[in-house]
Amino acid sequence: MKQFSEVAVVGGGIIGSAIAYYLAKAGHQVDLFEAGQVGSGSTQAAAGMLGAHSEYKAFGASLHSFARTSQKLYEEAETDIRRLVGIDIERRTGGLLQLVFTAEEKARVSEICSLEGVTWLDQTSAEKEVPGLTKSILGAVHIADDVHVTPAIACRGFHSAAQMLGARIHAFTRVDDVVNEAGWYRIQTSKGEWQADYAVIAGGVWSNVLLERLGLGTPFYPVKGECIAVTNTQMPLSCSLFHDQHYIVPRNNNELIIGATKVRDDWSTEPTFGGIQTVMEKARQMLPEIEKMPLLRSWAGLRPQTIDGKPLIGEHPEKKGLFIAAGHQRNGILLAPVTGKMICDLIDGNAVPEVWTKAFRVNRLNIGEEVWI
Repeated sequence: MKQFSEVAVVGGGIIGSAIAYYLAKAGHQVDLFEAGQVGSGSTQAAAGMLGAHSEYKAFGASLHSFARTSQKLYEEAETDIRRLVGIDIERRTGGLLQLVFTAEEKARVSEICSLEGVTWLDQTSAEKEVPGLTKSILGAVHIADDVHVTPAIACRGFHSAAQMLGARIHAFTRVDDVVNEAGWYRIQTSKGEWQADYAVIAGGVWSNVLLERLGLGTPFYPVKGECIAVTNTQMPLSCSLFHDQHYIVPRNNNELIIGATKVRDDWSTEPTFGGIQTVMEKARQMLPEIEKMPLLRSWAGLRPQTIDGKPLIGEHPEKKGLFIAAGHQRNGILLAPVTGKMICDLIDGNAVPEVWTKAFRVNRLNIGEEVWI
């Protein structure tokens, strides 16, 4: 028996959950479909850094506002989610300390030192901020607003709040096909068929399967990230540590999350000996005492990336009512709220900054155009 929905969201990671939350908050009837447990894929594997400033080079000046908007939306969502469903997304303040080892690295971070909430610390001041920090640094950049959340809990907060607002969450419901019919979309799932006015594909790297069937190619490839967790038995750590795309992130349960490798085109979610060795060595370089901490576990996740490093967010120009929101690479947690709100605004016909719609337009890769901002 066919069932009906206004908006079908395919993918129950933090991106899909945030989309469902903002759509439900705006009064839309939403059905969210997830092949497994909601939030059990790349979301669960992430560290949760909201690094708008530390990722400044990746975003560029033109898109920095996109990341900063998402940081601010997290503050609003944190309050709203707690009010609606009583979930604390563990948005932990304290900021991020980006370590600088060489004069060349110091020159590279000079641009972000002019940004709001960013302070340069010499080696002595940095060590006062984090006792036990390596003495090999020249200094560090403290970024007050680059805080972090616990991704699995934040994802649960978004989809639980969406459900409280009327969204229907379909866990363990695989979407096998999305078919463009005359003015609507047929959503074929492992538990039956839905008819939807709008379809939003937000399944991370696994979105390729549906997009290829829709004639949109396979725009995403996996970047495997390997991580470990240790129990912090040595020192208080109130901020995240960051250097050369590697990090140490403190959690509320006294764990330190340490990562991550970047292995292109590897579809395996099993960590390797070599990958974990790399992660451990980078952590030791930042915080030598970490080698004394008990090892808890290791894991790997698949970050979805495009050839130009920017996500696809928006409506396909030739398939009205079909929206894509995937390819956020290592910034999926950071960009979840602004992506959710952007998709909602596009469906509602609200204004979205042109620089965002142009940079993230979903057909730019199909026509061989790479957008470098």
